[in-house]
Amino acid sequence: MLECAAVQESQDIVVHGRDGDCPVVVRPGALDALGALAAPRVRGRAAAVVADSNTGPLYAARAAASLEAAGFRAAVREVPAGEGSKNVARLQELWEFFHGAGVARGDLVVALGGGVVGDLAGFAAATWMRGVAVVQVPTSLLAFVDSSIGGKTAVDLPAGKNLAGAFHQPVAVVADPLLLRTLPPREFSQGMAEVVKYGCIRDAAFFAWLEGRAGAPFADADVSRIVAVCAAHKAAVVSADEREGGLRAVLNFGHTVGHALEKVLGYGTVAHGEAVAAGMVAAARIGEALGRTEAGTAARIAALLARLSLPTRLGDLAPGVDRGGLLAATMSDKKRAGDAVRFVLLDRVGACSSVPLRPDEIAPVLASLP
Repeated sequence: MLECAAVQESQDIVVHGRDGDCPVVVRPGALDALGALAAPRVRGRAAAVVADSNTGPLYAARAAASLEAAGFRAAVREVPAGEGSKNVARLQELWEFFHGAGVARGDLVVALGGGVVGDLAGFAAATWMRGVAVVQVPTSLLAFVDSSIGGKTAVDLPAGKNLAGAFHQPVAVVADPLLLRTLPPREFSQGMAEVVKYGCIRDAAFFAWLEGRAGAPFADADVSRIVAVCAAHKAAVVSADEREGGLRAVLNFGHTVGHALEKVLGYGTVAHGEAVAAGMVAAARIGEALGRTEAGTAARIAALLARLSLPTRLGDLAPGVDRGGLLAATMSDKKRAGDAVRFVLLDRVGACSSVPLRPDEIAPVLASLP
């Protein structure tokens, strides 16, 4: 069982890794300080900025200007927005972009966007010339609180999500909360799924705080607290288990079924955070059915997610989800060992365990989910 004391939003946020520390800079206006923050962390002065078709028009020019003011030669490449860009073909396009931009081992890649850009550009940086530095500049709530921190990079394959990837810690995460002002409401909501996750697995007090505020617009101060608390939790877990040897697996709460839903429904058909939301409820119900999770936990999580405009039932994502296909996709998860797959189950809100489950332990609950 893992239980964690509440994290305060005022603390410094640093990921401690085997190759050095990665500061997570969370402050308004941080985008315009990108160049000054990056310059001391790399030897070279070529910078390849990877954005998508949403973030590029909004922020790429500012990012490039900041880098150039700090002495970098900045080049920008946009990829189409959406999960569909997280594939091997786009990866090769980025390698060719790096070559054209003159990016060598001592130089820099900047991932400017949400989770897709962070994963794709991060993996491209990890594999270009056997690894060049990357700075993650998140622009979505999901990326702010989760995917930009910790160095997990990947692309999707037809066989599954994130199957080809690498651990590649950024040299810095530059998180400017003001960028969230342009985020569409649905994108903000799906990011809140990852926010709720931290309350579920590590911080019961934070979960209760969310319950007290959900259903009404979050004030700027609330958003700042959300970002800082979740980033601090993610940094603490990654620092303790950089390569996902044990503790870091708790961050997958809701993701085993969530990733399976994305595969069954088609990548890009359903938003990642929405799939994770339904996956968290499913995991809580599996835990309750097995007697591992405190009764009523699934209903409590579902109530909070619903107030955050997130799906809580499979039918909210798509009618008639193929339960046999969902079970097969769940059991093909990369965390599978033998005939079992490791599931993160809650003991109660704020405490969790990672346990191996067989198909016969999962199938009845998946079949009964609304």
